[in-house]
Amino acid sequence: MKDLKWKSPVEVSFAQEGSKVVQNPFEALVCLTDMWPSIRGLRFLKARSACRAALDGRKTAEEARAEFIAAAKEARLTMH
Repeated sequence: MKDLKWKSPVEVSFAQEGSKVVQNPFEALVCLTDMWPSIRGLRFLKARSACRAALDGRKTAEEARAEFIAAAKEARLTMH
């Protein structure tokens, strides 16, 4: 379900990689896996799990979005 879209995208700024516009759970999972500054933290784990669950149809895309935003706040990333 790569085409599953969020109602509104989330733009996140990463120190080395610059800004990334994330539009769905698949893109969020890529960010969490490849770009995240720290792979620790409860919110990080919950976001990764929620994105996988949304891709499998066990959670909604918006639930994954909320967890992704919480993880970005936990990691102190700037969001636009």
